[in-house]
Amino acid sequence: MAVDLKSVLVTGGAGFIGNNFVRFFLKRHGDTEVINLDKLTYAGNLESLRDIEGNHHYHFYKGDISDAAFVKRLFNEWHFDAVVNFAAESHVDRSILGPQVFIDTNVRGTMTLLEAAREFEVGRFLQVSTDEVYGSLGSTGKFTETNGLSPNSPYSASKTSADMLARAWWKTFGVPALITRCSNNYGPYQFPEKFIPLMIINALQDKELPVYGDGKNVRDWIFADDHCEAIEAVLENGRVGEVYNIGGGNEVENIELAKLILAKLGKPESLLKFVTDRPGHDRRYAMDSTKIERELGWRPNRSFEQGIEETIRWYVENQKWWHRIVSGEYQNYYKLQYEERPSWSNLRKG
Repeated sequence: MAVDLKSVLVTGGAGFIGNNFVRFFLKRHGDTEVINLDKLTYAGNLESLRDIEGNHHYHFYKGDISDAAFVKRLFNEWHFDAVVNFAAESHVDRSILGPQVFIDTNVRGTMTLLEAAREFEVGRFLQVSTDEVYGSLGSTGKFTETNGLSPNSPYSASKTSADMLARAWWKTFGVPALITRCSNNYGPYQFPEKFIPLMIINALQDKELPVYGDGKNVRDWIFADDHCEAIEAVLENGRVGEVYNIGGGNEVENIELAKLILAKLGKPESLLKFVTDRPGHDRRYAMDSTKIERELGWRPNRSFEQGIEETIRWYVENQKWWHRIVSGEYQNYYKLQYEERPSWSNLRKG
């Protein structure tokens, strides 16, 4: 039976998947109060939510999910029926260069939210996680919810820890937690450090497209709105204490995806540049979504062909949105990552 949702806290709602979910949820639940809590770090962008600022059911708070006093005041004010926790540091490369903030936000922040959910008896707590907690697959097979967890980067280790906290707070304290683990997302408003927007934006500027290693790493891609529909289904009708895998069913090698983007933009493959692979780079992800399909009737709506064309078109038509990022803080990060970075091997020496 679907839960009654009068007020929902969305953490990290100014980030990529979060802002898509906020917009999606407001359209589907016009009378629900949606409260967006975001720290507005480098990847949080209120410009992405400019079109809903006039919605009286949308409320934004700037704050840190690790700030227990602030979080408690917010829970006391709204008495949320549900929490959807998107808030996370999410880029693997950044977690290698500086893992501490990933522990602070992804682990300690999740615990802070779970404690508030316990104290104020929140009806549902949905922990939004990632396929990366499972580790790496061989050339065949797919991750199921019964797979063991084998994180290979500081980022995935922090998300694994957050998942285990959600499970523990359900088992020990009765917090009604659910966990979703999704494959790689793509779509509008994604920060330019991620693979697909990086490839599109660099191609539009006739800059080199950096591809790690031999480019044969495989990812399963899902359009952001399809992910949002899956989260809604789990939030409303999922079984408490359960994990639900969410996959797009679109396995593509990185190098083939980069070539596809170049072709659709009419750019030459000479822009491709192979760069030194990063440590702990998982070879292949693929998600088995049988459980969520069987129990909740969810399936992705967009084909990869439809989704990638829509995504490319959005970045072409919204250059003002990403140009400010590329020309500012992100540009410094890009130089560190792909132009001025020391060898990854040096990181192993501390």
